[in-house]
Amino acid sequence: MTKPALTTKKPRKQHTPEFRQEALKLAKRIGVAAAARELSLYKSQLHNWRSKQQNQLSSSEREQEMSAEIARLKRQLAERDEELAILQKGRDILREAPEMKYVFIEKHQAEFNIKAMCRVFQVARSGWYVWHQRRHQINRRQRFRLVCDNVVREAFSDAKQRYGAPRLTDELRAQGYQFNVKTVAASLRRQGLRAKASRRFRPVSYRKHGLPVSENLLKQDFYASGPNQKWVGDITYLRTGEGWLYLAVVIDLWPRSVIGWSMSSRMTAQLACNALQMALWQRKCPENVIVHTDRGGQYCSTDYQSLLKRHNLRGSMSARGCCYDNACAESFFHTLRVECIHGEDFVSRE
Repeated sequence: MTKPALTTKKPRKQHTPEFRQEALKLAKRIGVAAAARELSLYKSQLHNWRSKQQNQLSSSEREQEMSAEIARLKRQLAERDEELAILQKGRDILREAPEMKYVFIEKHQAEFNIKAMCRVFQVARSGWYVWHQRRHQINRRQRFRLVCDNVVREAFSDAKQRYGAPRLTDELRAQGYQFNVKTVAASLRRQGLRAKASRRFRPVSYRKHGLPVSENLLKQDFYASGPNQKWVGDITYLRTGEGWLYLAVVIDLWPRSVIGWSMSSRMTAQLACNALQMALWQRKCPENVIVHTDRGGQYCSTDYQSLLKRHNLRGSMSARGCCYDNACAESFFHTLRVECIHGEDFVSRE
């Protein structure tokens, strides 16, 4: 009786680590069973390789994976909390038109994420951005106001904050800007700009000089049909580091311009005479001109009155304490103080 032949055990096929790694990647992608069929392997082999790979992972790698998963879950939880907060605040507009939802998003964009709000209200982010851009576009009128405000603010600063709307309008028109007074005034109001006002302060007063006073020939009639018909004169002052400086002027009422002036550290009759002499020289010594002043001692002095008579000029004086009788000169000095004197520091009289 013959013995059965002994069967030899088939040697196990050896797989390289690289092959095992690629096989596990394939199993992860298409499944263990499909990968085993494709690679002619047993499913148990793939399971064993996966177990060994997981056992080989270091503790630090496991901690990293766990930390990443925890971070993902925290982000997801934060998103859900934010969505819940958005729903609580915006529950009244869930059924409203998209424009109402856009308004809510714009109002709360600093508090909530725009993407989250669009997701909760079921509106497209692209729609929100288009609406937001269109809403904040500057129209033609707004652009004009911006340009106007910039120009007016710069002109106001160049004038040292001393010009109001009428004077600023004249200055801007001279520069080529076609703005009217109302437009300039509205721009000043919008920007809260106000011209500096004159301060009420007058250190001089009338004294009883006992000198003769001329009749009031002008009688507050400041109209002149031509030059050298009516002149007015007055004296003002300004403070310097060296003391007071006095200014005397003579104004022709026809062009309303200064034709004579003089300055001195003392308010004397010679100061008034020098201003009148300059006016006479400028206008070639006209005659029969009404020269109106106040009743100050400088104008009532013998020297000044003699100068009037010598050139055949007609002296005229205001009523006592009535500034309106010499309003043109007072108005000129007001403009001079506001636009040139107030706010300035004069170190010396020079």
